[in-house]
Amino acid sequence: MEAIFEYLWPVIVVFGQSLLLLVALLIFTAYILYADRKIFAAVQMRRGPNVVGPWGLLQSFADLLKFVLKEPVIPASASKTVFVIAPILSAVLAMAAWAVIPLDQGWAIADLNLGILFVFAISSLEVYGVIMGGWASNSKYAFLAALRSAAQMVSYEVSIGFVIITVLLCVGSLRMDDIIIAQQTGFGTHYLGMGSSFLDWHWLPLFPMFIIFFISAIAETNRPPFDLPEAESELVAGHMVEYSSTLFLLFFLGEFVAIILMCALTTVLFLGGWLPPFDVWFLNWIPGTFWFVLKMLLVFFAMAMVRAVVPRYRYDQLMRLGWKVFLPISLFMVFITALVLQITGWVAA
Repeated sequence: MEAIFEYLWPVIVVFGQSLLLLVALLIFTAYILYADRKIFAAVQMRRGPNVVGPWGLLQSFADLLKFVLKEPVIPASASKTVFVIAPILSAVLAMAAWAVIPLDQGWAIADLNLGILFVFAISSLEVYGVIMGGWASNSKYAFLAALRSAAQMVSYEVSIGFVIITVLLCVGSLRMDDIIIAQQTGFGTHYLGMGSSFLDWHWLPLFPMFIIFFISAIAETNRPPFDLPEAESELVAGHMVEYSSTLFLLFFLGEFVAIILMCALTTVLFLGGWLPPFDVWFLNWIPGTFWFVLKMLLVFFAMAMVRAVVPRYRYDQLMRLGWKVFLPISLFMVFITALVLQITGWVAA
């Protein structure tokens, strides 16, 4: 019996950690959605959600209740099995990537040696949920949006891949924890003679790749101004046009969880993860999770402002930006980064 419990206990622990992370992520997503709507409203000089709960704080939960209680409608001509599986796949894949994200040192459900590749692989698979939903709907608008999304996500994954390569060249490891720890010493320490600070994080020496990653993350998650697969004026909500009720909610949830994942990945790769902005005693007392979440929120605020301010691109402009601008620049930066590291011999790991 003890032998069975010895093997069963780690499974129970991982299940409990996963459940806790899932619940926290869903609540965080609800308030991130609320923040997104409030920021958009503030830019347009209107109130935004302000009725349900104090200051509208319960609006996202009211929307959840509305979606869950609505009757699901599946088109008669749709491929029903694939139609139902597509949003479930989209939401599950978006949440699965969070298993390797370290909110603090050692605070990851799965501390994989190939953690960054796991996240990249999972985020690459998310396009299948969109394609399946667009194809199974048996609608030309939904199918056209799915094709657009596939082309868009593949195009910007190439740039994201090269950005990750430049970071890995500087770090020398694929572990998420190692990528963050490597940013304790960097440009500010070696060349400016300062102690560990925000000048050591990768955003400074790899600034062009930081900008490329930020813009590519917006395009990868179909956020405005790159929401061409869901352009209301052209495709009437795109690949989700035939979805309603809980199935639509799962697509929407998967999309927003993927957005938060990209904010977390930006924090890990370029903003020092759980590290405080300065290595001083009173900042080190603050839990690393606080710094991690704060940096995520700052990245999301930047994404929300881009959504509110920048007009939507045309599709040919979107593809040109990915293939003719970002791809050459990211390839050149990989070459330059490798050359500089070879000459200086500086590898953080």
